[in-house]
Order: sequence, then C-alpha cells, then structure tokens
Amino acid sequence: MTTERREPDRNADERTMLEGWLDYHRRTLAWKCEGLTDDQLRTAPVQPSELSLMGLVRHMAEVERSWFRRVLAAEDTGPIYYDEADPDGEFHLTGADTWQEAYSTWQAEIGAARRNAAGFALDDPSKGRGRDGGEPFTLRWIYTHMIEEYARHNGHADLIRERLDGVTGE
Repeated sequence: MTTERREPDRNADERTMLEGWLDYHRRTLAWKCEGLTDDQLRTAPVQPSELSLMGLVRHMAEVERSWFRRVLAAEDTGPIYYDEADPDGEFHLTGADTWQEAYSTWQAEIGAARRNAAGFALDDPSKGRGRDGGEPFTLRWIYTHMIEEYARHNGHADLIRERLDGVTGE
C-alpha cells in the first residue's frame, strides 16, 4: 500500500484548506509507517524516549478522540489505550500490540472526527470543554491545533523512521 498525499488546492476556501492540511498530515504519519514490520513499528529507537511509530499512531487516535468526540461533540467516550494508572499507555507497547489494530483504531477515530466536524461551522463553539473546563473551542481552533499536533509528531516520526531503517523523506 502506498499512501497518497496531496497538498490542498492553493485557492481553496478556508475550511477546505484546513481539512486538506489536516488530511495531508494524517497521511504523512501513515506514510512514515509504511513497509515496516510490527516489531519495527513497536520499537522506540531513541532511548530513553519511549516514542515509537506505533505509539505515535495510537497517541493520535487518542488525540482525535479527545478533540473531535469529547470536546467538539461532548461525547462521553473514555480513553482507548491509557488510564489513570498509566496515563501514557498509548506509548507502552507489548508484543501483542499490532499495527492492524492500531491503524484500524486510528482510522475509526479519524472517521468519527470527520462525521462530527461536518455538523459544525468553523466558528461554532464546541459542545464540550477542554481539560481545564474553560471556554468552548471553535472548530477552526481545533483544526489548527490538530494540524500543529500532527506536524510536530510527524517530525518525531521522521527521526524514528530514519533511525529504524535509514529511510528519510520530507
């Protein structure tokens, strides 16, 4: 499988542009994981960091769930991989954790994010609140934050991938 990435049209309206850049960065993370075994995807090659490519994908599933389901739509959804006893559980992988499960979960959360976002205009306030319980967020803010979140973690993915097998890319 080869992940297709395409930058949004330069003349797109704002919403199309934001959604396009978010999808571009989602696809970039998938692309960074292509062609590796489950063992490689579970490997955290830059000690003492626990970051692995599979851990990043699981983390982004949690982030998608948090912003688009809990905050934007006020859905009562619990965490997928972490709990109070292990707040970084998405990064704590075992030999039983598979790419197929992590990827499927991540894609399901992206699907839920798209469905929930479709019901909001860019300036609509979220139905839920962030961890601080403060003011609601607009969809525009959430999109911008998610682009930043993916871009930052895609930088981590670049370094992890290069360390694993020498593959580099943009």
